[in-house]
Amino acid sequence: MTWTLKLCAIVAMLTTFTPAKAEEFVSPDILILGDSQISFGSGPSFLKFFSDIKHQCHPTPKQEKYLKHLGEMKVGVIGVRSTSIHSWTARKGRAKGRVCDVDPKWKVNAGSYGYLNQTGNKYVQIGKGDQYQFCAPNKSPFEVMFREDYYDPKLLLLSFLGNSSKRWAESKEKAAADVDMLTKQLPPDLPCIFMTTAPAFSKKIVDRRLKAQKNIMEAFAEKGHRCTFVEGATPKTVKANQGNKHYFRLNKRGRVKDPYHPNAKAAENFFALEMEQICGAIFEQISMIMEKPET
Repeated sequence: MTWTLKLCAIVAMLTTFTPAKAEEFVSPDILILGDSQISFGSGPSFLKFFSDIKHQCHPTPKQEKYLKHLGEMKVGVIGVRSTSIHSWTARKGRAKGRVCDVDPKWKVNAGSYGYLNQTGNKYVQIGKGDQYQFCAPNKSPFEVMFREDYYDPKLLLLSFLGNSSKRWAESKEKAAADVDMLTKQLPPDLPCIFMTTAPAFSKKIVDRRLKAQKNIMEAFAEKGHRCTFVEGATPKTVKANQGNKHYFRLNKRGRVKDPYHPNAKAAENFFALEMEQICGAIFEQISMIMEKPET
């Protein structure tokens, strides 16, 4: 075969590529997607909370009926490092690469918990394994994830902030553009919650994230509440985390070595403080689907 024919064959394969179908894959009922805060601290807390919504949220009889919409409540939690909304909606470039590129050093770029990962090793590489086939040429991770016969959750929670804090704090337009693209790519009848991540250790980091949170919250409001918005940075959660070294990983000298990622203990406290808001968001979103008039 000549080099010209070989090149044509390669191009043909690339342009017609679709991720391999996961024959045995069954979608989780509840899907949580976030960034490295999940891998470094909050993953187990997300799993615990959403695996037992009845106990955590104390639903009314009417709300218990809503919960039946969630089926068996199989919970999958995935946190991909250095990602945010635009990473999951980008069709090419560096932003998409945050999800799809293999980590050059560690060969893993995400933490996975619950129904999607029962291996005993929380670290995974997106693209490897039936449950992580989110990448294809000229398509965004969301477009691939929510393709027919693949991911079909009954509730989606997105948890991001840190990796877009500069982007959103400096530009309301970019925040609005991210929400607009998210709205276009999510299935129209998928109940959705967007929750910003827990506060960081230093005041400087927290202050910028508060500004970013304000702008992204306003962007969601302007788009008609496609997702229920939950503020992760509140006066209570900021007071709990900011300056509290016991909620962050320390070096041998007892100093904070990672001011960005609260630890597992901090995550437990964060969910205790945010419980009412999260529960309210869950029932608000499910009720919108359950009470939607037939057309």
